[in-house]
Amino acid sequence: MTSSVLKTKVKICGITCLEDAQAAVAAGADAIGLVFYPPSSRYVTPSVAAQIVAGLGPFVTTVGLFVNEDEALVKEILALTDMQLLQFHGDESEQYCRQFERPYIKALRMSPDLDPSKAMAAYPGACGYLFDAWQPDKFGGTGATFDWQRIVGLAGDNLILAGGLNPDNVDAAIEAVKPYAVDVSGGVELSPGKKDHRALKAFITAAKRSKSP
Repeated sequence: MTSSVLKTKVKICGITCLEDAQAAVAAGADAIGLVFYPPSSRYVTPSVAAQIVAGLGPFVTTVGLFVNEDEALVKEILALTDMQLLQFHGDESEQYCRQFERPYIKALRMSPDLDPSKAMAAYPGACGYLFDAWQPDKFGGTGATFDWQRIVGLAGDNLILAGGLNPDNVDAAIEAVKPYAVDVSGGVELSPGKKDHRALKAFITAAKRSKSP
């Protein structure tokens, strides 16, 4: 089956506590993202992440986000948390990404000179490609959108749209791009790392209501 006959999947990223994770799942989230990038305001320690993962049901996908991390530390965190899916947001190579024996998503930041198709082809082992806004000094979490027209036509069961999404624009984003899934963090927050449960529900409701004909 393809995304044309499925409701858009939703990942809530930057979760830092079990309460917010459970609220996201209750609102209909398909996946929750945990950020293991210490400079991020949404960074979560491995021990807290393990508690969050343990507190969720078996059909919720847990995603660990890393940025140019030492491979030994990634393996340690995986052993502690038992997350199901990895997301690499830095300059990692295909060889690096494939070594952890977990499905992985490669985040592609939409810099002005990036060719989306060529960028995807460089990671043939990825189960998904997350397109995010680009800033030279940030690895995601910018709160900015990018020109969605740059990835129109690439949609399939592996395209994830991120970057500046919120309850007010997610419907238009899905209509334009027709992604398999959308990913949000700052657009549903009271403050960095603390989710707004009403915004969570509004975002997920809007995303699930939108269809990709």
